[in-house]
Amino acid sequence: MLNLVLFGPPGAGKGTQAIFLAETFNLVHLSTGDLLRQEIADKTELGLMAQEIMSKGELVPDSIVISMIEVKLKNPNNGFIFDGFPRTTPQAQALDSLLEKHGTKVSVMLCLEVAKEELISRLLNRGLSSGRSDDTDPATIENRINVYNEKTAPIISFYESQGKYISIHGVGTIEDIAVSLKRAIENIPI
Repeated sequence: MLNLVLFGPPGAGKGTQAIFLAETFNLVHLSTGDLLRQEIADKTELGLMAQEIMSKGELVPDSIVISMIEVKLKNPNNGFIFDGFPRTTPQAQALDSLLEKHGTKVSVMLCLEVAKEELISRLLNRGLSSGRSDDTDPATIENRINVYNEKTAPIISFYESQGKYISIHGVGTIEDIAVSLKRAIENIPI
């Protein structure tokens, strides 16, 4: 089973590339944001708990997110691409434990590397076309990148220590980056 963690800062192109990789390798694309929205829309027990927490402006605890992922793991397939998760070392450890419980593991973490100036430019452009308010203010964008560097990027060392970290140059056309990702995946031992 092929299980990928697609990683990178805001604006690196994770969502775009996750869709390509899911289609190319017949993987289930697990975006934690999409999972949360779907569970809430379906009014599942986990969705109702998440909605109550989110309505107070609080972050949904790891335990609920992990439970939502576990529900998806019960459906056998070729593997998963994790987009937006894990974001911290404890989340990465929890994901490893969960996958082990289901007889599988993270195959590789693919990290899209993009310079800060390029990220800012991409996010501002996305803000113009998407209407996302968090992509229209340079100060907000800068803060999101700083939070990523301080709180999220440290999990690179977690996967690096397992020999599962692969850096991917995330600048170029969408197609060029997709080709780089595909080559990296085709070269990993499974």
